[in-house]
Amino acid sequence: MNTLFPMQPGYPDGFSYSADFITAGEEQQLLEAIADTELHALNFRGFTAKRRVASYGYDYNFDERAISKGTPIPQSFHFLVEQVAAHVNIPASRFAELLLTHYPQGSVINWHRDAPPFGLVAGISLLSDCTFRFRPYAKAKQTRGATIAVPVLRKSLYIIDGPARSDWEHSIAPVGHERYSITLRTLRNA
Repeated sequence: MNTLFPMQPGYPDGFSYSADFITAGEEQQLLEAIADTELHALNFRGFTAKRRVASYGYDYNFDERAISKGTPIPQSFHFLVEQVAAHVNIPASRFAELLLTHYPQGSVINWHRDAPPFGLVAGISLLSDCTFRFRPYAKAKQTRGATIAVPVLRKSLYIIDGPARSDWEHSIAPVGHERYSITLRTLRNA
């Protein structure tokens, strides 16, 4: 069992959820910082996804399956990094990547586990809600098991660590309204 985030009923072990993690004012501040950021289409193994992103700190190249150091995390997001780090009881410097994502209405994230070099994953939902879906990770479809749906409300924080990170995969159902997210990741071996 993951000791950082004990199992919560109905959630995979290692998944933690905190509603209203940020205030409405902090959400507005983050949305303004994102508005000042140039987002670009996400290209994933030759496919252009229906979402736009900007990555800071470290970045993962899906085609080369390699991680590289990129642009430092902008100052406008440091307060959030500090808040999340305090919540998970780690130094803020452990967060090696900050990923901004814009999801237009109807966009999805297909089933996946986050890139192998990353460890703990923390996400903040902005502007609208979404539904996370989890299922046991298995290469063969017939062994995947039941899906767990988790509503993720705007201004909330979710953490994916331990077994939720390694033994489960997740996706996001089509969003009903425009949504932004901020994802923070630690490096696996840091």
